Amino acid sequence: MSENVIEVRNIIRDFKLGSETVHVLKGIDLDIKKGDYIAFMGPSGSGKSTLMNLLGCLDTPTAGSYKLNGTDVSSLSDDQLAEIRNTEIGFVFQTFNLLPRTTALDNVALPMIYAGKSKKDRKARAEEVLTSVGLVDRMDHQPNQLSGGQRQRVAVGRALVNNPSIILADEPTGNLDSKTGVEIMALFDKIHADGNTVILVTHEEDIAEHAHRVIRLRDGIVESDIRNRPWKS
Repeated sequence: MSENVIEVRNIIRDFKLGSETVHVLKGIDLDIKKGDYIAFMGPSGSGKSTLMNLLGCLDTPTAGSYKLNGTDVSSLSDDQLAEIRNTEIGFVFQTFNLLPRTTALDNVALPMIYAGKSKKDRKARAEEVLTSVGLVDRMDHQPNQLSGGQRQRVAVGRALVNNPSIILADEPTGNLDSKTGVEIMALFDKIHADGNTVILVTHEEDIAEHAHRVIRLRDGIVESDIRNRPWKS
């Protein structure tokens, strides 16, 4: 069995804008191993967010294949993609995307509802995850009662709760001050050290330095793919 959690072959993504076709991704090949720690970088319009959406099964390619844990997801139905998003992928967004009038505990437990877990199991797992991200004393707080860093910790907990194959983080420190950003990146480092596959999208070099491999995109192609620390299986 392949040790790759992700295998992308000649991924193309075009978008129609009126009578014009915009070629955003122009043939991406990519292998990502289980336990990798990757940062996607590139200027605005380079295709990094489009690629992230494809890897997160939020979008499907115009052409090419994408295998996640050996399953070709590029041709799955919307319902099948939704199931994979919930069980295989943990998302962390720049804007947190938390339910505003819902406690930290219930925000974290939400993906487990879709996964069909019992209320007892949801509560126990959500408490476990919130403890692991340093929010043991904030479980009953709603987002407006939390700082930006605490809200992002809730979002990270929600991403981890179903034990996904990969964690996808899109500019995870973009709405945080620099000190809080350092704390959140320390949390991602810990998540990776625990054996998770972590993929970041960032435009900040100091954030990318946390990753063990930096993939730079430009004009819809991979410009460089540099591993800055030795691979450890």
